[in-house]
Amino acid sequence: MCDRKQEGPDAREPACMLCHRTEADPDTCGDKLEKFGLCAHVFCLYFATLLPRQENERAGLMGFLPRDIHLAVRRAAQKHCCVCGQSGATILCCEENCGRWFHLPCAKEGGCVTQYLPSYSSYCPEHCPGLDVQVTPEPGTECPICLEPVEDRMSYRTMVCPACKRAWFHRDCIQGQAMRAGLLFFQCPLCRDGEEFLVQMFIMGIRIPFREPSWEDNDAFEDVGERHRQCKCLSPGGREEAEEEGQVGKL
Repeated sequence: MCDRKQEGPDAREPACMLCHRTEADPDTCGDKLEKFGLCAHVFCLYFATLLPRQENERAGLMGFLPRDIHLAVRRAAQKHCCVCGQSGATILCCEENCGRWFHLPCAKEGGCVTQYLPSYSSYCPEHCPGLDVQVTPEPGTECPICLEPVEDRMSYRTMVCPACKRAWFHRDCIQGQAMRAGLLFFQCPLCRDGEEFLVQMFIMGIRIPFREPSWEDNDAFEDVGERHRQCKCLSPGGREEAEEEGQVGKL
């Protein structure tokens, strides 16, 4: 069952109005916004069913008006999460006639798929999309990212590259790589395909941020091109003895 940490009487951190969490995986829920006395995670807003967004992104919380957020919260009070069983679920499965609801932080634990691109579609475990690839991993196959064994078949937590059909990896591992690489550099860790792989990962619910890779942040490789001002002397007698021997050698 999902561990929902709600705001207590003396809590310093306010809880998200939509998922009721004070703490949640930022890779899943995004940043927490606070404004107009409201508090909500970015993607809890985007994925909430029947929560309209205004064209003007400056209105309310990133285009979501306070009155609409409060209305979504009141509606969710009557909906129970198909994963944790608690009320306040704001996300409805997109499959027609499916009545399953869930909280965004519960999605990964419950095997739900949330697609991080417009129109932010969501699916319960029974109706989540799958890769149309008829392959199984060979015995002992390891994830190329963490080098730990993968499951013996494709599942929610074990995925395969749809392009090469040889790279098997854990969902959590490929999600971490996507967050580090960003849209422009995200590719299969084995065959380096960045087209079919990218599209299918979006469909399977991997969040791929629209930004530069994290290794470009804060001048991570700023010192790579710098030259040492002084070489390290390897002579047993030290730098002075080495210099004297060098002068003798020139005579």
